[in-house]
Order: sequence, then structure tokens, then C-alpha cells
Amino acid sequence: MTLGALGVVYGDIGTSPLYALKEAARAASAGGTLQPGAVIGCVSMILWALILVISLKYSLLIMRADNRGEGGIMAMLALLKARHAKPGSARAYVLVVGLVGAALLYGDGAITPAISVLSAVEGLKVDAPFLAPAIVPLTAAILIGVFLVQSKGTGFIGKLFGPIMLLWFIALALLGIRGILMAPEILSAINPFNALYFITHTAPFVGFAVLGATFLAVTGGEAMYADMGHFGPMPIRIAWLTVVLPALMLNYFGQGGLLLTQPGALDNPFYQLSPDWAHYPMVFFATAAAVIASQAVITGAFSLTRQAVQLGLFPAIHIQHTAHDQKGQIYIPIVNWLICLATLTSVFMFRSSDALAGAYGIAVSLLMAITTGLAALIALKWGYNPVLVIAVNGFFLLIDLAFFSANLPKLHEGGWYPLLLALVLTVVMLTWRRGLALVEAARSRQREPEKDFLDMLATNPPLRLPGTAAFLASAARGLPLSLTHFVRHNHALHERILLVTGKLEEIPRVSDENRIELIELAPSVTRVILHFGFMETPHIPNGLRCGVEHGLLPGVDLSDMSYYIGRETVIPRAEIAGMAMWREALFAFMQRNAERSAAHFHIPAKQVVEVGVEIEI
Repeated sequence: MTLGALGVVYGDIGTSPLYALKEAARAASAGGTLQPGAVIGCVSMILWALILVISLKYSLLIMRADNRGEGGIMAMLALLKARHAKPGSARAYVLVVGLVGAALLYGDGAITPAISVLSAVEGLKVDAPFLAPAIVPLTAAILIGVFLVQSKGTGFIGKLFGPIMLLWFIALALLGIRGILMAPEILSAINPFNALYFITHTAPFVGFAVLGATFLAVTGGEAMYADMGHFGPMPIRIAWLTVVLPALMLNYFGQGGLLLTQPGALDNPFYQLSPDWAHYPMVFFATAAAVIASQAVITGAFSLTRQAVQLGLFPAIHIQHTAHDQKGQIYIPIVNWLICLATLTSVFMFRSSDALAGAYGIAVSLLMAITTGLAALIALKWGYNPVLVIAVNGFFLLIDLAFFSANLPKLHEGGWYPLLLALVLTVVMLTWRRGLALVEAARSRQREPEKDFLDMLATNPPLRLPGTAAFLASAARGLPLSLTHFVRHNHALHERILLVTGKLEEIPRVSDENRIELIELAPSVTRVILHFGFMETPHIPNGLRCGVEHGLLPGVDLSDMSYYIGRETVIPRAEIAGMAMWREALFAFMQRNAERSAAHFHIPAKQVVEVGVEIEI
């Protein structure tokens, strides 16, 4: 598990030596000569950023905020029960902040593959400057290849990620030792006062720029928490403390040692740290590590999207399972190609890792601040001492805000790009959530009272058809519109009626014992509530099969049952109070193009009957 965590969790932060110290040292030189004190100060700042932000904040603090083993922004929102918050309440604001954090992850996902692969391929310029015009096209070709293979599944090559990243970290450590031997005085950067002295004795604008560049060394730390459910906290912590942190520390010290002896190596200290004969092998090796980092980000986006769909924050979209024996191996076509488009746009827009560094960092630093704030709310909810929570989380929040402030000047350099992507996605999620509430309100106005329907069955029953029919219901109360429409137009009803509702719980997974809940409304009418966790696939037939196998649904033949599903057409109306017309039109567009309910709930097509219903909002 620890080896697997190296390949999935630490791909992003593991490629940061390609560009982090280079950007920090460039900012410290401010266009002039790079002084030894500036080099030691930059290395010291990076080292202590890794210790404070990753080792202490994420490893010891944030990873405690788990939802039955799962981590990430969506798990935090589930713990805080913010999904059902009433508009205008405190939890509603928590939900908005959490959704902004989730959207920022997508913005990060558009930048990480671009800067990782670009910075790796740029190593070709060290020995072959004439290849500079080919850097951008070659990067784009590699990234397109990465996105193309997603539909095939990455389970097989994913098994190689851990060993490759282990070799990568070993190479980082060996190169670092080589640089330290060039200038052992770089080891004085271990003293945190060197970082404090540098930041307090340099021009404010220079110190701010160095602080913003230093943050590039800790981007990717969020993956420790987001991927906690895949590996568990202990393997992730072991991998960090025994492999990743020592290798990163040695490499940054080695690059610093090189810059102390050869200030002219500032153009690309990572590659110039390696021997001449190893330049091209290191370019290939770095590119492989960058591809692994990109894969981890893309896989994370797939997982985040699935959670958002389950939590009712995105419309139902087609999700392919690329490995039936591995629950985490999924592929979401629309997400894959939207991230591909955003990533290629960033490559062609910025054209170098130096320019991309301006866009990178601002979104992640804001995300880290949001994560710290949500973790504090969870700690307070769990009953921790408020003074202790405010002191500890407040300290880390100050660090996050310092990094965010240092990255704010990058806004005009390209930082607007991931923030724009995050803004668009936040609006989409909030619009979808609000639209669902408006649709449910419209449904409730059209529903026939449950008591009237049951009285009708008892006093004036319609013609009864043989067999069992399952009517899918969006709510666990009232009657689905598909049922009343069916009776109104056909004047008949099946002998056995199941009103089936899939209910999402605020936990990752639900056990089979707690999967199904039955409520007998009448001798022939049963309400069936199927409970699913936000990390599960809502599979209605499997849920019903669970009830049959446990003897809760005697006499039900799942293979001979018909499923009736309302096919709703949403019609925006200006005269009905709701959202702005453009938001209602956006919601209607998403609703029309969402995956069909039958496919989303994995109901066999030959057993489905759709009943058309118009909903005005």
C-alpha cells in the first residue's frame, strides 16, 4: 500500500523539484546576481514549508478529519451535513465555501499536467537549445496521449506507477547528495532562522515573490487527504516520512549547493545537477514521473466528479468502470475531455513552465485555506476544545493565507485562469443544486396526496395487471408522478407496486444489512428506500436483489419486473419565482443532457418504461 501511495498520492509533489526552487531563486535574484544568502534562504523556506504544511498540517492534522476512512472536500461537506442546508443558513455558506474548494481542484487539475510535463520536456533545451521550438508541440502530444488512454483503463500500467516513482525519488536523492557534496554549506538551510532572516532582510516585493514561488514546492499535498480512502492514512504517512520527504529535501539541498557554486545554472538547476551523460535519461525519467503526476490528477478529478454526482451537485453523467475487480478504476468521458481541453489551452497559452508558474499556486493556496477552515469546523463538531482548535487551525490558516497573499500578485500573470475555471464550475454546481430543489417543489405541487390514492385503491380499485411494477420516486414520501400519470391514462395498475427511492447517506458506503428499508403503505403497495454511500454506485436492481435475498420482498421476480421512470422535461418560466432565467436555462440544458435515470441506476433497458412529465420552474 505504501508503494502504491508513492505512485498515486505523491506524483504531483514529487515533480515539484523540476520548477519550484528555480522559480524561488529567480524571484530572489530579482533580475540581478543570485547571492549565496538568497540561495540558502530559499532552500530553507522550501524545507520548512514542506515540514509545516505537509508533515504537520496534512499528515498530523487534516488527515484526522476522515469520514469513515474517506477524505477530500466532499467527505468534509458530508461530515458537516452541509448538503441539505437551508438557503441563507450558516451551513449554506459552508456548502458554498466547500463547493468553491471542490471547483478549485478542477482548476488545479487543468494546470498540474501542463506544468509537470512542460517542465520535464524543457530539459531537452539544456543540451540541445535548437529543440526549444519543439517543446510545446511535444508536450501537447504527450498530454493528448495521456488523455487518450484513459478510456482503456489504467489499472495495468497503474501497477507500475509505484515502482517508477520509488526509482524517481531515489534518483532525486542521489542527485541531491551530488549537489550537497559540491557545497556542504548549503546544509545550514536546515536552520529555520535562515529563512526568517532572508524574508525579513530583503525588499518586501522580493520576499513576497519568493514566498509565492516557495509554495510551488507544496502543491500536491492535498492529494494526501483526498486519496486517503484508497490507501489508508498509515501507508500515506509512511511513504511521506521515509521516502518522499527525505528525497525532496536532499534534492532541494543539492540544487541549492549547485547554485552556490554555479549561479549561472539558474536557468535549469534540476537538470544541470545531473551529470552530462544523464541529461537525456533524466528528461525521459522526469517525463514519465510527470505523466504519473498527471494521471493522479485526472483520476482524482474522476473520483471527485462521481462524488459530486452522488451528492446531487452535478447532473448524472456517464461513468465507465474500466476494471470490474477494482472499484476505483473509473472513466468519465466528458470530464476527461474537458480537462484535456483546459490543459492544452494552458500549454498553448503560457508556452513555458516559467509562465505557467504564474498561474499555478493561487488556486491551490486558496483550496488549502478552505480545507483548514472546514477541518476546524469538523473538529468543533466532534467536541474538541475550541481554544485548542482555534489556536492550532488558526496557526495553519495564517500560513495558508500568507501563501495565498503571496500568490495574489500572480493574478494578472495567469492566476486568473484556474480561478475562472473554478468560478464557472461553482456556478454550475450551485445552479444544479438549486434547480433540483425547484424541480422537487414543482413535483410536490403536482403530486396526488398519498392518502387519496390509497383510499382509491381500497374503495374503487382500477383493473389489476399481473406481476410487479417498480415506480422510481425522487422523494421518500408522496407519490411519484409517473405512478399517477400511469393510472390516469391506463385506468389499470399492477398487482404488486414498489415505490423505490435511492437515498444518499452522508457516509462513504452502506452495509448490505442497512441497504434496504421497507414501509408497507397498503397490502399491495410497498415503499422501498435503498440507502447508498457517496462513494458507491447507486445500483437499484442490486439493492432490490439484496432485499429479495434477505427475504424482505417475498414473491418478487426481479427478472420479470417492470420499472416505470418519469422522463421529465424542465421548462423555465419567468413568471414563476426561482432563479435568474439564464440559470434556469442552464439547468434545463444540463437536465436534458444528463444521463438517463435508467442508465444512472443501472436498470436493464428491456425492463424500463419511461413516462413523460413536464415540469415548469
